[in-house]
Amino acid sequence: MEISREQYIFMLEKMVKIRLFEERVKELFAAGELPGFVHLYLGQEAVAVGVCAALNEDDYITSTHRGHGHILAKGGEMKYMMAELFGKATGYNKGKGGSMHIAWPKLGILGANGLVGMGIPIATGAAFTAKYKKAGQVVACFFGEGATNQGAFHESLNLAAAFTLPILFVCENNLYSVSTRESRVRRVENIAERAAAYGMPGHMVDGNHVVAVYEAATDALEVARRGGGPTLLECKTFRWRPHFEGEADTYRPPEEVESWMKREPIAPFRAMLIERQIIDEGKVNEMEQAVSAELEQAVAFARESPFPEPETALADLWA
Repeated sequence: MEISREQYIFMLEKMVKIRLFEERVKELFAAGELPGFVHLYLGQEAVAVGVCAALNEDDYITSTHRGHGHILAKGGEMKYMMAELFGKATGYNKGKGGSMHIAWPKLGILGANGLVGMGIPIATGAAFTAKYKKAGQVVACFFGEGATNQGAFHESLNLAAAFTLPILFVCENNLYSVSTRESRVRRVENIAERAAAYGMPGHMVDGNHVVAVYEAATDALEVARRGGGPTLLECKTFRWRPHFEGEADTYRPPEEVESWMKREPIAPFRAMLIERQIIDEGKVNEMEQAVSAELEQAVAFARESPFPEPETALADLWA
């Protein structure tokens, strides 16, 4: 697969944006500026970027409780993201969604979800709609390995295969479901093997290698667009932080965390682009400085924005 210079640089910039955003969120949460819980995407940047780089603007995604990276990769703006995390009225969901429930249908973002696996049936429904309307859209559905033990996962994959729906099921396997090691609750070593039970292709890639993710996602989504049906893509990766910020990380051996952090996705990709003269180090530095400036503007925007008025508590609800 031939990848353009512009696409390489686009993917690097998106990963840098996610990395800096999440590091800043970690600082803000530790300082007590953000309400609720935050689940950081640090270390998994290549999955969101590799998949979303293969999507069109009008394609759909569903996300998870660890969803900041997916939303930024799909085109979300940092200032509206940050305002939502601050609980401000200028956020994507007027401060009512917070970290775990950001949605913006105008970008095809059908929502992050605090319930494990609950984005999977939503994504399957969106894929059914796209096929029924013959709209040419596809869906990328993100979830963790823990979600594959939920009934919604099995029902949705079976339905998607039976109806030949245009959807890519993306399992971000970071080895731990909260504090439970995956091998304790599943005999199948690789999630991708479960695809065979539904008669769909299952592929496994290095989730820390953005080009591998992008190529696998592009191939699967092309099949989906041609009417070939769904694919299950397992991306092996690792979250750098505990399940949520503030949790005691006592269940993962420190040497395991250290080993995975050495395999981080951004630095090798940056070095490869510089070595191939796709971008020079000066331009990379300019990119990082521009992202940092945009991020600080986003923080200022969020801090200065108002909280929702009490009388808006029941607005935008459906019953």
